[in-house]
Amino acid sequence: MKRVLFLLCILGLVTFLFLKPEPVSKMSQTVVNAIETPELINKDSLTICSRVNAPKGYKRVDYAKGSFQDYLRNYTLKPFGARIINYDDTEYFWQYGHIGILDIPVPKNGLQQCADALIRVRSEYLWNQNRSQDIGFNFTSGHYCSWKQYAKGYRPKIKGNKVSFYKKAKADYTKENFYNYLNLIYMYSGTLSLYNELPKINQASDLKIGDMLIKGGSPGHIVMICDEVVNEKGDKLYLLFQGNTPAQSVHLVKNLENSELSPWYELKTNTIIPVSNYTFENSKFVRFKE
Repeated sequence: MKRVLFLLCILGLVTFLFLKPEPVSKMSQTVVNAIETPELINKDSLTICSRVNAPKGYKRVDYAKGSFQDYLRNYTLKPFGARIINYDDTEYFWQYGHIGILDIPVPKNGLQQCADALIRVRSEYLWNQNRSQDIGFNFTSGHYCSWKQYAKGYRPKIKGNKVSFYKKAKADYTKENFYNYLNLIYMYSGTLSLYNELPKINQASDLKIGDMLIKGGSPGHIVMICDEVVNEKGDKLYLLFQGNTPAQSVHLVKNLENSELSPWYELKTNTIIPVSNYTFENSKFVRFKE
């Protein structure tokens, strides 16, 4: 009898592991997802700040027009209800954790994953601000690769962890070549290189739009703060967006743990923060260099 019970338990466990359609954490989230806070959402609006209202008692934190923070807050969204699409034009299996899709193309090469999507957003901002000379990122090896050198025709020669740069191509400062550069960065940079390279934010009270919640590693994950509100007590709430693996639509995430605040998040350092389909076990934050 014990042998039969043991075999039944094993069979049940195997069936659960192989047939469950979503991560375990999604089971409770699916129920929460059905509860919306319609007063916070404007379904007809096509920017982050107009799509999501500030909760009662909060107001948006002011940022200078033209700043990176202002750029993110006013980022264009696709029409409400747009679905997350993978780089190969298939639909992502988990469609219940987002409240908006950012109007960012997903390259068919599959390279623009979670860290890459945020690298693209930052780089395009600098490009649009005529600050292309400031575009540059470390490879995971630690070697710095700038757009300025790439545009001059320099290319990396990579052998293991050794990287050297040499003149290989003619100078090309076009937008098309800029995206060739980003594809190179996508290949050799990621959450680990960003975590090691970028300044750390050690106090939650110092967080601002553009900062990133990060788990550096292989695999790791990263999401970006894209809006910020504050109440009279100084308590702050934040909106987050993310790319993902496989490469897919960049999306504004819901807060599946708190339906009353969703999609707003309270953020703290060194704590557990579930974000859509990923859980940051020990929250760390970084910021792109100004």
